[in-house]
Amino acid sequence: MTGQPVGGVAVKAFAVARSEARLLVPALMFIALVVAAVASLGTPLITSVATSFHVSLGSAQWTLTVALLSGAVATPVLGRLGAGPHRRATILATLAVVVAGSALTVLPLPFAWLLAGRAAQGVGLGLTALMMGVARDHLPEERSAAVIALISVVSVIGAGVGYPLAALLAELGGVRAAYGLGLVVTAAALLTAWRSMPEAPEGRSAHVDVAGAVVLAAALLLVLFLAGERNLWSRHLVVAAGLAVVAVVLLCVWAVIELRSTTPLVDVRAVRHPAVAGANLAMFVAGIGMYLLLTLITRYAQTPHGAGYGFGLTTFVAGLVLIPFSVLGFVAGKLTPRIRTRIADPLLLAGSAVVVGGGFALFAAARSDLAELFAAMGVLGFGVGGFSAAMPGVILAVTPKSETSSAMSFNYVVRSVGYSLGSAIGGLILAAGTGPGHLLPDDSAYTTAALVGIGAMAIATLTSLALARRRPSETNP
Repeated sequence: MTGQPVGGVAVKAFAVARSEARLLVPALMFIALVVAAVASLGTPLITSVATSFHVSLGSAQWTLTVALLSGAVATPVLGRLGAGPHRRATILATLAVVVAGSALTVLPLPFAWLLAGRAAQGVGLGLTALMMGVARDHLPEERSAAVIALISVVSVIGAGVGYPLAALLAELGGVRAAYGLGLVVTAAALLTAWRSMPEAPEGRSAHVDVAGAVVLAAALLLVLFLAGERNLWSRHLVVAAGLAVVAVVLLCVWAVIELRSTTPLVDVRAVRHPAVAGANLAMFVAGIGMYLLLTLITRYAQTPHGAGYGFGLTTFVAGLVLIPFSVLGFVAGKLTPRIRTRIADPLLLAGSAVVVGGGFALFAAARSDLAELFAAMGVLGFGVGGFSAAMPGVILAVTPKSETSSAMSFNYVVRSVGYSLGSAIGGLILAAGTGPGHLLPDDSAYTTAALVGIGAMAIATLTSLALARRRPSETNP
């Protein structure tokens, strides 16, 4: 008689746990998608912002750059907070900041307030690693691996989701209407997190290394500022080089601080593990290539016919070119967990890097027809999706559960820096290919940039293959 109720309670508890898991997974996906899409809203709205606020295109560009800056700075801090007992509170507080920032972008305030709002929205980029930590702590091992892979993919393809919607709203109702989309979805994300985010497991501690956070923030600000200010390199090379040296020195100082700290912001010793270091190097180089091709295709599609090439697409129609990127990226993310049972994660990284390189080759060889741009963007999306889905597996295979958020947050900082450099390198190559007195670069400049991208993906491929060769020896006793 006593055994039945106990068994019934156990079955009921198991059913509740499964029900909560079913609700948790879409919540994690939704939050990761929202923060990525909202942070990318600056991309299609740059021209509209410049017109509406009567500022230069360079100033309007900061609506994107400042979000990337704040995201890169906030990510390691949130990763450490997310590793502790107050992860739920950290997630809710961060989303509240993102919602407040979204409100600032909608209200009829001066341009400076718009930048402040965009900076607050960018803070949400640090939540992706926390979503992975939640999945790893509260889902079965097999399920969590697949969910973490999809969270990684969703955080990348979010740009492809937000771009066309924001562009359409900007054409129909102006820039405030487009940013209104961000306010609606971030408020929905906050409500979702409040209803679904569980507390962190007991026994966790999280002491933020304030000194390390400040030094890393300063270094990242310099790195991303230098990546975004292309005119500084062309007009004030000595100043730019000096700032680059300062950034390197700050990063070295930060590494020393972390090694000496008992509660480091990022466990540098773990980052030095060959698998983690190799994965981050591959992410950095691949990030340069991925964002370079994304920038080249979208810019080429919007180039007016008068340049002798391009398609003169409107912002909204150009945003539709990103649909193959998002769709095939998601497909690759769904396929990767199944392929991982047969192929090691480092080999998946290498194969995905080769696919992205194929996208560069396709763009370099054939871009006279719009369908060819769609094809190149689809190949890029499939490669990026596979790469993003395989990356967490390489890092988390040698990372304790308690350090999931911290380890992945560092990887996302590396990715952000790589993306920023990819955008900057593309701009520099196209600027170098612009003849005197011309506003637009020669068509050959796009080919040159594509060849540089192929080189970057070749390096990422070789790095991933090196990881694959090390892996068997590391797993043996």
